[in-house]
Amino acid sequence: MADRMTNFGTGVREAWSLAKPYFSSEKKWQAWGLLGAVIALNLLIVAMNVVITYWNNDFYNAIQTYDADTCIHLLYYPIIHIKGSPVPIIGFAELIAAYVLIATYAIYLAQMLQIKWRQWLTTHYVENWLSNRAYYIISLRQSPSQILDNPDQRIAEDLRDFTANTLTLGIDFITNLVTLFSFVFVLYSVSGIVHWFGFTIHGYLVWVALLYSLVGTIITQLIGRKMIPLSFNQQRLEANFRYRLIRVRDNPEAIALARGEDDEHGALNISFQDVRDNFWALMRRNVPLNFFTNSFAQIANIFPLVVILPRYFAKQIGFGALAQIPIAFGQVQGALSWFISNYTAPIGTNTAGLVTWRATVSRLYGFREAMEAARTASTTGPQLSASGPALTLNGLTLTLPDGRKLLQNASLTLPPGEKVTFTGPSGSGKSTLFRAIAGIWPFGEGSITPPSGSLLFLPQKPYFPLGSLKRSLTYPNAEDSITDEAAIDALTALNLGQIAPQLHETHNWGLTLSGGEQQRLALARALVAKPDWLFLDEATSALDPAMATQAQTTLTQRLPHTTIVAISHHDTPAARHLTLQAGGLAGV
Repeated sequence: MADRMTNFGTGVREAWSLAKPYFSSEKKWQAWGLLGAVIALNLLIVAMNVVITYWNNDFYNAIQTYDADTCIHLLYYPIIHIKGSPVPIIGFAELIAAYVLIATYAIYLAQMLQIKWRQWLTTHYVENWLSNRAYYIISLRQSPSQILDNPDQRIAEDLRDFTANTLTLGIDFITNLVTLFSFVFVLYSVSGIVHWFGFTIHGYLVWVALLYSLVGTIITQLIGRKMIPLSFNQQRLEANFRYRLIRVRDNPEAIALARGEDDEHGALNISFQDVRDNFWALMRRNVPLNFFTNSFAQIANIFPLVVILPRYFAKQIGFGALAQIPIAFGQVQGALSWFISNYTAPIGTNTAGLVTWRATVSRLYGFREAMEAARTASTTGPQLSASGPALTLNGLTLTLPDGRKLLQNASLTLPPGEKVTFTGPSGSGKSTLFRAIAGIWPFGEGSITPPSGSLLFLPQKPYFPLGSLKRSLTYPNAEDSITDEAAIDALTALNLGQIAPQLHETHNWGLTLSGGEQQRLALARALVAKPDWLFLDEATSALDPAMATQAQTTLTQRLPHTTIVAISHHDTPAARHLTLQAGGLAGV
C-alpha cells in the first residue's frame, strides 16, 4: 500500500476518479463554467506578469540613460509610446489596478467553485454512506485490512481538503504551465548565444533552467516520498485522538461513577503521544527536504545573474535586460520546478502540498472503496423475500464476521397476534437474529419472509437524535407527525410525565435521561408509532421488575393489534417461548 501511496501517477488517477462524478453530474455546466472562468482569470494574471517584465525593461533602461520623462510617463501616464518600440506600454497604475481586480475575482470564483463542489461531494458521500446501511456494515468489519478509521473525519475534513487543495494545486499547475510557455520565449530571446566545446547553443538559459529543475525534481521525490504515508498516518492519528475526546464528552456519568479519570487521562496521553511521535517523524523527514528545497530556491535567485553579468560588463546587454533576465529565468525555472515548490506545505497547516494532497486522496479513495464493498455486502447474507402474512425463517444460518456460527439451519413461523419471547444465554445470537429479521445482518444464509405491515425494532440501548424531546419520541418520523397531546399522553402512560413540559426543549437526551428513562422513552415511541409488529431486544433491562411489568402491560393494552416479539434473559408473560441454544432454536 505504501508503494501505491507514494506513486503520484496513481494519485492523479484516483483524484480524477473522485472528481469526475461532479464534473459529469447535473451540475456539470456550472462546474465547468466556474472552472473555466477561474483558469481564464489566472491566465490573465500570467499575461499581466509578462507585460510587467517588459515594463520593467523599459523603466530600468530609462533609469540607465537618465531619461526622467520616460520614467515619469511609465509611472503616471495610462499609455506610453516608447521610442523604438512598436507596441505602446500600459502605465504602472493601470497595470496594478487591472492585476488586483483580476487576482481578487480569481480567488473569489475559486472559492465559489470549492464550496459548490464540496457541497455536492458531501451530499453524495453522506448518501452513499447511509444507503444500504453501508455505515453499519463498515462498523462490523474486524479484519485490519477492512477496518475504516474515522469515516466522520473523511467526510467533514478530507472532502474539504480535497476540494481546496485539488483546485489550488490544479489551477496553480495550469498557471505554471502557461507561465512556462509565456516566459520561455522571453527568456530564449534575451539569453543570447553561448559557444561550448565547439557547439553553438541558442537560448542557453532555457536549457540551464530545464536541467536545473529536472535534477531538483528527482532529488525532491527521492528525499520526500516517505512523507506521504507519514502524512496519511498523521490525519488518522489526529482523528483517533479527537474521537477519544468525544467518547469522554459523551460518557461523563459512566466515567465519573467508575472513577475512571486517571485511566481516561492515560489513554488520552497515549493517543496524543502517537500524534506527537508521528509529527516528530514528519519533522525529521522534513529537515533534509527543507535543506534541499531552500538551497535550491536560493541558488536559483542568484544563478541567472552570475551567468549573465559577464555579458553586461562586456556591454552586450543593457541594464533593462539585466533586470528582465532574472525575472524571466525565475518564471521559467519556477514553472519547471512546480513539483519541488509544491511538494510539501508547512507541517501543521491546512495549506496545499502534494504530500498532504496525496494522503487525502488515498483516504477518500479508500473510503469510497469501503462504501462500495459495504453496499455489495448488503446484498449477501440471509435474503429477505416479499412480505407474507407471518414471519417465516427458512433454513436460516447466522454467522459472526469472523465466520463463527450462531444459528444453523433454523426454520420458524410466527403468525400475527401471538406474543413471543426469545430467551437464551448471552452470546447465543438472540440480538443477531433480530438484526437478521430487520434485514441488516450481512453474514449467513437462508431466507426470511418478513410479516406484512409496519415493523419497529427497539434495541437495548436506544438512540436519540440531536433535537427536541418530541423529535426523540417520533424518530425517525417528523415531529409534526403527531400532536403535542398525543406525545404527552404517550410519555405519561410510561411514567415520564415529569419530562413532558420539556417536549420542545433541545438537549442531549442520551446524557440527560437515566438508563431507565431512556428505555421508557423508546417504548413511548412504540405507543405513538403503533406498529403492526414490535420487536424488543432487552428493551426493559434497565427497569426494575415492577416497572418492567407495568411497561409490558401498557404496551399490551395500548397496542392490542400489535404482535410483540421480545428478547429477554428472564421469563416474561408470553403465549410462546423460544430458546436459542447450541446453534439451534428450541420450542419451535
